[in-house]
Amino acid sequence: MEAASRVATEVGVGAAGPVLLATLGVPFDPDASAFAVDSAVEAGQALIVANVVQLPPLSMSVQLGYDQLPDTPEDEAAFRAPAALAHSLGVEVERLRVRSLRPIEAVLELAAERGPGVLVFGPDRARLKGRLYRKAAKAIRERAACLVWVAD
Repeated sequence: MEAASRVATEVGVGAAGPVLLATLGVPFDPDASAFAVDSAVEAGQALIVANVVQLPPLSMSVQLGYDQLPDTPEDEAAFRAPAALAHSLGVEVERLRVRSLRPIEAVLELAAERGPGVLVFGPDRARLKGRLYRKAAKAIRERAACLVWVAD
């Protein structure tokens, strides 16, 4: 049985909340993206694609609107790809960019607010510091109140 089908069976097709695909300011791991889209299609649920970025604590920069540099065209395409694929397969999609002083906490708060059936934590590990990835994965596994898939 395919991984997404197991998730749909376990959470009950149509009974769970949306699928939440989250990253921390870096593009998605291809396996995580595929798993999230497959899960949303199989479960007949919406897909929330969230890029949670750290907001630097520079008050003047925030006030002037210079707190976040735009993504490169390649990164923007990578962030958009899972949403575009899911939309092409008939899945309702919502894209979010969340800026927070505490991005790991923001992912957990987003999960608590949206009540996903499964949270797919899928940053590209080659582009994220190993310590941050391990800290985030541990917090999400321990504190998320839903099924969690982590790209290990």
